Amino acid sequence: MGTLDLITYLLIGIGLSFDSFAVSVSCGLMKQEIRFKQAIPIAFSLALFQAIFPVIGWFAGSTIQNLISSVDHWIAFILLAIIGIKMIVEGVKPNGTLQNFNPFSIRLVLSLSVATSIDALVVGLSFGFMEIPILYPVIIIGAVTFIASMLGMLFGKKIPAKCSHQSLILGGIILTGMGLKILIEHLWF
Repeated sequence: MGTLDLITYLLIGIGLSFDSFAVSVSCGLMKQEIRFKQAIPIAFSLALFQAIFPVIGWFAGSTIQNLISSVDHWIAFILLAIIGIKMIVEGVKPNGTLQNFNPFSIRLVLSLSVATSIDALVVGLSFGFMEIPILYPVIIIGAVTFIASMLGMLFGKKIPAKCSHQSLILGGIILTGMGLKILIEHLWF
């Protein structure tokens, strides 16, 4: 692997990690008391899926590319919108109901991990078509996503909010906005 390859893989990793960073900011907003040990499983899940999906895409080949590329934006939009809207609804409920929303739930973390990694599947497909060995890109993409996710949670917990309800609403808006951005980019550009 040359220097140019390393720079290319780093840039791809950074590009793919933007969604994970934004999701992590939302997690930090939801639980501003999040600790380093609590953040690790979330960042690890986001990074793991971001690293696994290119491998799946790499092995899948051109047959699945046509199927996935026509619906990947819808899948990401629906998952992010459902989670975002749920956060907004929880944020507008009275104080007693706020504890029901848990950003550490396995189901939520897995949903976020899948939603933010769908674009990595397509990147993996392109690596397969160009016959690029997948090991180095996957390691770099996973490492960059892990770091971006940890930084996102740190950033999210440092954002001052008057109360956790406002943080949930803001986090929900961010996730829903990300889903809309993905949908718009794929439909109009």
